[in-house]
Amino acid sequence: MSNLTEQSPRTDLTGLAVGTWNVDASHSSVGFVARHLMVTKVRGRFTSFSGSVTIAADPLQSTVQATVDLASVATGDDGRDGHLRSADFFDVEQFPTMTLVSTSLRPAGSDYLLDGDLTIKGITKPVTFVLEFGGVATDPWGNTKVGFSAETEINRKDWGLEWNMALETGGVVVGEKIKIQLDIQAVKA
Repeated sequence: MSNLTEQSPRTDLTGLAVGTWNVDASHSSVGFVARHLMVTKVRGRFTSFSGSVTIAADPLQSTVQATVDLASVATGDDGRDGHLRSADFFDVEQFPTMTLVSTSLRPAGSDYLLDGDLTIKGITKPVTFVLEFGGVATDPWGNTKVGFSAETEINRKDWGLEWNMALETGGVVVGEKIKIQLDIQAVKA
């Protein structure tokens, strides 16, 4: 093990090399959190996704494009995963992917706000992620990597993810608000 020390995330994008950075899926995660039975949170992730970050000379003009294979949903429960793939939720036979295309990047205190168009089930709506820049590092094999974390909250019904069931005690099986959480490492192309 090398003598690495953990560093605080960088908030200044200067020094980030201009060009394309491809998402390193083996060191990244695309996840979500949903309320279940109104009393707990269920976490899930997608195991198949790709994307790129194109850094412009003015870092605030940079862009992000990402695609998620919705059939790769994994919550730790095969029955629930199958239900999420069905027409009740993602309808992966008709809509196999979810996409994000950024529209702007702007500073917000020590973080950034990444605005973009999120498409699920053929419905495109604007979203805003709170984005934290983690910095740039070189791995032991000489690859230059960059790290970002981002989170947003959406109302799933805005994208046609309507299924639910009322509980006898009040409330519903699945909450409407879904947190999307990204931890992304990208490698310089």
